[in-house]
Amino acid sequence: MILVSDTSVLIDLDRGGLLEAVFELPDEFAVPDVLYDREMQGEWGEQLRQLGLRVEEVSETGVANALRYRQQCTSLSVPDSFALALAKEREWLLLTGDNALRDLAAGENVECHGVLWLLDRLEEAGMPELQLLHDGLSKLAGHPRCRLPVREITIRLERYKVTIERR
Repeated sequence: MILVSDTSVLIDLDRGGLLEAVFELPDEFAVPDVLYDREMQGEWGEQLRQLGLRVEEVSETGVANALRYRQQCTSLSVPDSFALALAKEREWLLLTGDNALRDLAAGENVECHGVLWLLDRLEEAGMPELQLLHDGLSKLAGHPRCRLPVREITIRLERYKVTIERR
C-alpha cells in the first residue's frame, strides 16, 4: 500500500521517535513534490528520503484538482491540497491529522487515516517493541502542539501498559 502523507503526520512521528519504525512497515510513503519543496527541504527531508520517502510529481489534472481544493477550503494549505490531489489521482491512501483535509478527502472518496492508525498498524505488526510505542505516544501526548484525541491516546497507552506488564 502507498500512503501519501501530509507534513503534520511525519512531524508527529518524528516527535515521538517513531519515524524509523513506521518506515519499516511494508507500506511505501510518498509526498507530492510541492509539499516536499515547501516544507521538507534540507536535512530532515534528506533523512526522510533515506528512510524511503518517495517524492512524487502531481499531473496537470492533479494540479487543477489541488487548486480546486484550495478554492473549496480556503483554510487548506497549498501543500495539503497537493497531498490530497496526489492521493486522489493515484488512488492511494492519505495520511493527515487535519480535520478540514479529512473532510475534503471523504468528499473525494479518498481513504484517509492519521498517526493513531499508523501506531495501530505498528502494534499489529509487532514492531517496534511495545515500550517504544508507549514512550513515543507519551512524548506526542505531552507535546504542546499535540492535536490527537486524548481519549484515543489514553486507550492506547493503557493497552500498551497492560500488555507490557503481562510480559
